[in-house]
Amino acid sequence: MREIQEGFPERGRPAYTTVQTTVYRLERKKALRLVKRISNANIFEAAISRDDAQRRLIDELLSLFGGRAKPVMAHLIESGKLTLEDVEEARRDLKKLAREEAK
Repeated sequence: MREIQEGFPERGRPAYTTVQTTVYRLERKKALRLVKRISNANIFEAAISRDDAQRRLIDELLSLFGGRAKPVMAHLIESGKLTLEDVEEARRDLKKLAREEAK
Protein backbone atom coordinates (compact mmCIF):
# COMPACT_ATOMS: atom_id res chain seq x y z
CA MET A 1 0.00 0.00 0.00
CA ARG A 2 2.76 2.38 0.94
CA GLU A 3 4.50 1.84 -2.41
CA ILE A 4 1.30 2.65 -4.30
CA GLN A 5 0.63 5.71 -2.19
CA GLU A 6 4.17 7.01 -2.66
CA GLY A 7 3.80 6.60 -6.43
CA PHE A 8 1.47 9.60 -6.42
CA PRO A 9 2.88 13.14 -6.56
CA GLU A 10 3.36 14.54 -3.05
CA ARG A 11 0.93 17.33 -3.72
CA GLY A 12 -2.55 15.82 -3.75
CA ARG A 13 -1.34 12.38 -2.62
CA PRO A 14 -4.24 10.27 -1.30
CA ALA A 15 -4.17 9.12 2.30
CA TYR A 16 -2.81 5.66 3.06
CA THR A 17 -6.27 4.50 4.12
CA THR A 18 -7.76 5.73 0.85
CA VAL A 19 -5.25 3.67 -1.12
CA GLN A 20 -5.89 0.69 1.15
CA THR A 21 -9.66 0.92 0.67
CA THR A 22 -9.26 1.20 -3.10
CA VAL A 23 -6.91 -1.79 -3.29
CA TYR A 24 -9.22 -3.99 -1.22
CA ARG A 25 -12.22 -2.94 -3.32
CA LEU A 26 -10.30 -3.82 -6.49
CA GLU A 27 -9.46 -7.19 -4.95
CA ARG A 28 -13.13 -7.79 -4.10
CA LYS A 29 -14.03 -6.93 -7.71
CA LYS A 30 -11.40 -9.44 -8.91
CA ALA A 31 -9.27 -6.77 -10.62
CA LEU A 32 -6.38 -7.45 -8.21
CA ARG A 33 -5.28 -10.59 -6.41
CA LEU A 34 -3.16 -11.10 -3.35
CA VAL A 35 -0.06 -13.08 -4.33
CA LYS A 36 2.12 -12.93 -1.24
CA ARG A 37 2.25 -11.78 2.34
CA ILE A 38 5.54 -10.60 3.79
CA SER A 39 5.18 -9.89 7.49
CA ASN A 40 2.30 -7.39 7.59
CA ALA A 41 2.71 -6.29 3.94
CA ASN A 42 0.45 -7.65 1.21
CA ILE A 43 1.71 -8.01 -2.36
CA PHE A 44 -0.94 -7.64 -5.06
CA GLU A 45 -0.87 -8.08 -8.82
CA ALA A 46 -3.31 -7.31 -11.59
CA ALA A 47 -5.84 -10.09 -12.07
CA ILE A 48 -7.07 -8.76 -15.42
CA SER A 49 -5.30 -7.12 -18.33
CA ARG A 50 -5.47 -3.40 -19.02
CA ASP A 51 -7.53 -4.11 -22.16
CA ASP A 52 -10.04 -6.17 -20.18
CA ALA A 53 -10.29 -3.44 -17.54
CA GLN A 54 -10.90 -0.80 -20.25
CA ARG A 55 -13.56 -2.96 -21.90
CA ARG A 56 -15.32 -3.50 -18.58
CA LEU A 57 -15.23 0.21 -17.79
CA ILE A 58 -16.58 1.17 -21.21
CA ASP A 59 -19.36 -1.42 -20.93
CA GLU A 60 -20.32 0.03 -17.54
CA LEU A 61 -20.25 3.56 -18.97
CA LEU A 62 -22.48 2.58 -21.87
CA SER A 63 -24.90 0.87 -19.50
CA LEU A 64 -25.46 4.29 -17.90
CA PHE A 65 -26.76 5.42 -21.30
CA GLY A 66 -28.99 2.39 -21.81
CA GLY A 67 -26.34 0.71 -23.95
CA ARG A 68 -26.43 3.53 -26.49
CA ALA A 69 -23.09 4.85 -27.73
CA LYS A 70 -24.50 7.90 -29.53
CA PRO A 71 -24.57 10.25 -26.47
CA VAL A 72 -20.99 9.29 -25.63
CA MET A 73 -19.87 9.81 -29.23
CA ALA A 74 -21.63 13.19 -29.34
CA HIS A 75 -19.78 14.30 -26.22
CA LEU A 76 -16.44 13.10 -27.61
CA ILE A 77 -17.06 15.04 -30.82
CA GLU A 78 -18.13 18.22 -28.98
CA SER A 79 -15.11 18.07 -26.68
CA GLY A 80 -12.72 17.57 -29.61
CA LYS A 81 -11.54 14.21 -28.31
CA LEU A 82 -12.82 12.26 -31.29
CA THR A 83 -10.94 12.97 -34.49
CA LEU A 84 -11.73 12.18 -38.08
CA GLU A 85 -8.82 9.74 -37.97
CA ASP A 86 -10.49 7.96 -35.03
CA VAL A 87 -13.73 7.73 -37.01
CA GLU A 88 -11.94 6.31 -40.06
CA GLU A 89 -10.16 3.72 -37.91
CA ALA A 90 -13.48 2.74 -36.34
CA ARG A 91 -15.01 2.47 -39.82
CA ARG A 92 -12.24 0.08 -40.91
CA ASP A 93 -12.70 -1.98 -37.75
CA LEU A 94 -16.47 -2.19 -38.31
CA LYS A 95 -15.99 -3.31 -41.93
CA LYS A 96 -13.50 -5.95 -40.84
CA LEU A 97 -15.88 -7.21 -38.15
CA ALA A 98 -18.76 -7.36 -40.64
CA ARG A 99 -16.60 -9.41 -43.04
CA GLU A 100 -15.62 -11.82 -40.27
CA GLU A 101 -19.23 -12.26 -39.16
CA ALA A 102 -20.31 -12.93 -42.76
CA LYS A 103 -17.98 -15.92 -42.99
